[in-house]
Amino acid sequence: MSELYLVRHAQASFGTADYDRLSELGYRQARWLGEYFGSRDLRFDRVVCGSMVRHRETAAGIFEGMGVNPAAPDTDANWNEFDFEAIIRAFLEQHPDRRPDTDASAHTFARLLRDAMQAWAEDGLRAPLPERWQHFEERVVGGLADLGAETEARRRVLVVSSGGPISMALRHVLQAPASAMVHMNLQLRNSSISRLYLNAQTMHFAGFNHIPHLDQPDREKSVTYY
Repeated sequence: MSELYLVRHAQASFGTADYDRLSELGYRQARWLGEYFGSRDLRFDRVVCGSMVRHRETAAGIFEGMGVNPAAPDTDANWNEFDFEAIIRAFLEQHPDRRPDTDASAHTFARLLRDAMQAWAEDGLRAPLPERWQHFEERVVGGLADLGAETEARRRVLVVSSGGPISMALRHVLQAPASAMVHMNLQLRNSSISRLYLNAQTMHFAGFNHIPHLDQPDREKSVTYY
């Protein structure tokens, strides 16, 4: 079976004009993860990224930390994040009383995202959306199926993606309800590792949201969620 490492991108530039790039801390998180992989002598037979900038920059930081200069990762848009801003806008159109203040905390934003995603999962958002829940699920499952079809034994694959696709993939493998995907998405930490084993016939869960490269006293404040 193939061993699949699902890595959420490192910290992006939340709260800036361009979220889709890594922050300075995000670059460090990615390099630290690469150093961890190197210290464990982990090598990947294939690397797949979504097509977003933060995915490519995270992969580059991992490679730098590992001290390798591989070929460019394969790009698969199935592993792109859903448009959470559009989903929140649609939710607020129906619930204007939930609109947060401009200086609202990250915790307030997380609650808003949770409720908006749950409404999205229940097909309860009336406004036009770039992607419905069903379509998002179908493309993530399609990305998983493509990887599972590679039947070479003991193949190790690194996928650099976002919280939404990783949570949806895990939900599919665990056959969990939509609410589980919503909660997993909000728990996923930047540059965390989740793991699956898969082939063309079956998929197995092996780990969720691990951050061994940040589990050190001097990196306690480097654990982030956005």
